[in-house]
Amino acid sequence: MTPTLYGIKACDTMKKARQWLDEQAIGYHFHDYKVAGIDAQHLQRWCEEHGWDKVLNRAGTTFRKLSDADKADLDQAKAIALMLAQPSMIKRPVLDLGERSLLGFKPEHYASAFA
Repeated sequence: MTPTLYGIKACDTMKKARQWLDEQAIGYHFHDYKVAGIDAQHLQRWCEEHGWDKVLNRAGTTFRKLSDADKADLDQAKAIALMLAQPSMIKRPVLDLGERSLLGFKPEHYASAFA
């Protein structure tokens, strides 16, 4: 299976992850959620694997611009709804390896996943 890298093309962390994969000559499919969107099933699976609080990027400007009401009483269902509405709130990148996924980019985690 070819890994799929999910994220946004212009993101600096995404660029680092793509560069690392390219330098290692690891083939992958890139899925830009700004262009192609994302479905609830992927978000559900990532939230179950990593925890919704890690998948939801609270540090980004998109989340910080939300109203207090949208930020209040967060749970997995509400977080998924927010990420579906605005995929920029999904932590980037997500590297889907089939049997598991990696959230964020750390060269050492990528290296161990492909060792």
